[in-house]
Amino acid sequence: MKLTSRQLEIIKIVKENEPISGDSIAKSLGLSRATLRSDLAILTMTGLLDARPKVGYFYTGQTIEPLLYEKLYKKTVKDIMLPPILIHQSTTVYDAVTNLFMYDVGSLYVKDDNDELNGVLSRKDLLRAAISNPNTEKTPVAMIMSRMPNIITITSDRTILEAGGLLMQHSIDTIPVVEINQPKKVIGKVTKTRIMSYFINAGHDIEKENY
Repeated sequence: MKLTSRQLEIIKIVKENEPISGDSIAKSLGLSRATLRSDLAILTMTGLLDARPKVGYFYTGQTIEPLLYEKLYKKTVKDIMLPPILIHQSTTVYDAVTNLFMYDVGSLYVKDDNDELNGVLSRKDLLRAAISNPNTEKTPVAMIMSRMPNIITITSDRTILEAGGLLMQHSIDTIPVVEINQPKKVIGKVTKTRIMSYFINAGHDIEKENY
């Protein structure tokens, strides 16, 4: 795997100062923590660094198996994305909850009259609304959803690792996959669970090939 110069510098800093916090790494590079989130996500997800809550980052001393890199890094979102569950912005909170459990999903995507992405509803959003609002059968989801442009999206040509980095960076469970030339046209979704399943299955495949 070919790392960027900044990722190599991060590894060097961690080696020399482990355990070290993300804030301290950013300070050493003269950058903000937010700027480094994707780099740290990639380095931890590929196993080069280990992150421990309230302790910091450690260098694992591991190298990336070439076959594993091919499977995990070069595969695109298109290879693992799932069908999205879309509801109209006029759908009531009650009906949205019904959809959530009917399809057994963690989030719903909300579209407008032009079938363009207008918002995202999570289980937490719907649970909060159901508890605090006695009129769920009359309240439209547009009243409680997270709205564009405050929604992170990704296109199907991006790598799986990039998608995982975005999920970790923004502490979200799902990312809508949109058309490359139509940034509000949803064609799929990527979730933390889907990426984790793919990583585990790919790892098992590598083990089978090596033994």
